[in-house]
Amino acid sequence: MKRVFLSIVLAGAVSAAFAQKSEVNAAKNDWNMFQLTNSSATTPLAKKLEALAKGLAHTDKAIADEKSKVMPEAWTYRALFASSAAILDSTSTANADANLKIAQDAIVEAKKLDTKGSEKDNISLAETNVSNAVRNGGVIAYNKKDYKTAYEKFVAATVINPQDTAMYLNAGIAARNIEDYPGMITQFKKVISLNSPQAKDLYSEIINATLSKQKDTTAALAVIKEASAKFPENTDWIKTETQIYIDRGDAAKSEQMLTALAAKEPNNPSYQVLLGNIYFSQALKLQADRNKIDPKKVKEFNEVTGKMNALLDKSLPFYKKALEADAKNQGALETLKTIYAFRNDTKNYEDIKKRLDALPKQ
Repeated sequence: MKRVFLSIVLAGAVSAAFAQKSEVNAAKNDWNMFQLTNSSATTPLAKKLEALAKGLAHTDKAIADEKSKVMPEAWTYRALFASSAAILDSTSTANADANLKIAQDAIVEAKKLDTKGSEKDNISLAETNVSNAVRNGGVIAYNKKDYKTAYEKFVAATVINPQDTAMYLNAGIAARNIEDYPGMITQFKKVISLNSPQAKDLYSEIINATLSKQKDTTAALAVIKEASAKFPENTDWIKTETQIYIDRGDAAKSEQMLTALAAKEPNNPSYQVLLGNIYFSQALKLQADRNKIDPKKVKEFNEVTGKMNALLDKSLPFYKKALEADAKNQGALETLKTIYAFRNDTKNYEDIKKRLDALPKQ
């Protein structure tokens, strides 16, 4: 009786093992069928999701059993079903996220159990699916104008693939849309660090946000210094830098910096224009102050006017020197036109106006 009893127990154990292994085999078969019949673009989404849920249900049973839950295939096919559902389910963010979590956990288990590397390809495919699901989730959220979720998804995508320049860029754009400027700057700086061809434009965005949104001139100057070192031909940043110093009341610093640059490139009209702008912008500020003076206070009005003219006198040689280097420099011509109009210098005004009118229309 003992032998009979033992053989019955063993038979039962074997039967249970086969029963659970059959769940893994069923999952494999369902995956193969899904690829053959349901992966077509013409297959309705509901049918695809139904097929994936059916396959995932087989893995639910497989990993619930002590014997089959140690089989790497149980986890790799679970990851494949769940990650595919996460990619495809554009109707429910909650369901997509739930499947994504299942897939990520399954990949961890699969890697732990697949000591022989027999499931390497399936694991790799599941990881690609997870990456694409996160990216797709970000795009879907962005198109729905759910920029907060989009930002979170795009950032998650960069964690999965730290070299994914597009996702850092997307994350920065999404952050900008929710006015998270520190987040935007962090993401854009990462894009720049990966040698993106958009680096120059991104530097400009960072500088503008740092100044206009964060009101941080010190941080802006640091970014300008970095950007100018990489793109020395961009005079817009130099102009911004000089304006920061002027706004700080440090026109001398602006002049010192631009004079050094002009000495290196004496035929660069942009530096001459910027040097002229140092004094011209100060004259404009005085004009704003003068406009507030009571017309009856003639002495005070004339004093401010005198200071304005002194600043304009300082600016004129730089604009003229810019035109010596580039006779069609629009910035110099426009400013000279303004100065001559202010001074009622008809002769010079008409001369400059003719030269401006002769420029090609943009």
